[in-house]
Amino acid sequence: MINFNGLIVSSDTNLLTHNRSFLYGDAVFETVKIVNSKILFLEDHYFRLMSSMRIVRMEIPMNFTMEFLEEQILTLAKGRKIQNSARARITVYRNDGGYYLPQNNSVSYLITLDSLESASYTIVQKEYVVDLYTDFYVAKQLLSSIKTTNKLLNITASIYASENDLDNCLLLNDSKNVIEALQGNLFMLKGNTLVTPPVSEGCLNGVMRKQIIRLARTIENIEVVEEVISPFDLQKADELFITNVIKGIQPITKYRKKEFTIDLSKQLLQKLNDTINND
Repeated sequence: MINFNGLIVSSDTNLLTHNRSFLYGDAVFETVKIVNSKILFLEDHYFRLMSSMRIVRMEIPMNFTMEFLEEQILTLAKGRKIQNSARARITVYRNDGGYYLPQNNSVSYLITLDSLESASYTIVQKEYVVDLYTDFYVAKQLLSSIKTTNKLLNITASIYASENDLDNCLLLNDSKNVIEALQGNLFMLKGNTLVTPPVSEGCLNGVMRKQIIRLARTIENIEVVEEVISPFDLQKADELFITNVIKGIQPITKYRKKEFTIDLSKQLLQKLNDTINND
């Protein structure tokens, strides 16, 4: 028997009673974008998910092939008739049993879906204001580079942003360097140099980050480097933008008193849409 919201009920009533994702954040996940019955950047998502499972010592089932997961996601999307433009999340969690030490490393998975208004990536022409979040810091470690269900830092920072009328916050690592935004990787343009923090700084090893690095290197006179970004560097930037698979590119228009252009963001977004449409 357990107490669930003041009611004494059977422990079988609530499926979260022994769920390790709920109890310990013992889960990893991937969020993907579906366009016209196709999962964008499927291979990158799949291999990051497999890498994440290995890092946290989960057993990878024999049937967890890329083709299997693709079929599971798209079958659900087609069943809900949102396969032309949707957001899907696959969460893989270690099965019940044990406390901090699991009784085994077998896994289960859950796939959820939401429809998206637009299949193409777009930039909304509006002010987008950010500031630093300094209450907590991201550790420079391998676990920070993967997507786990332990996101309390992002949640508290999101509340801070809402309370202070900010559109987003930039996160710092334990060396006080800027590494990413609440839900995406950070890029900074200074002159002709496009800078993004290396994964070793504690930022997410983002799928869209990889795409933007590749596309930016095709633009004449743009040098792409992975280097540390300090808070002081932000004031000297010409352009700042955030990337993730669902949004694509989100330009930052203002950080404190500094305002930024969005020219490179537009150029990269066009290249990104061209890549998707030509695949």
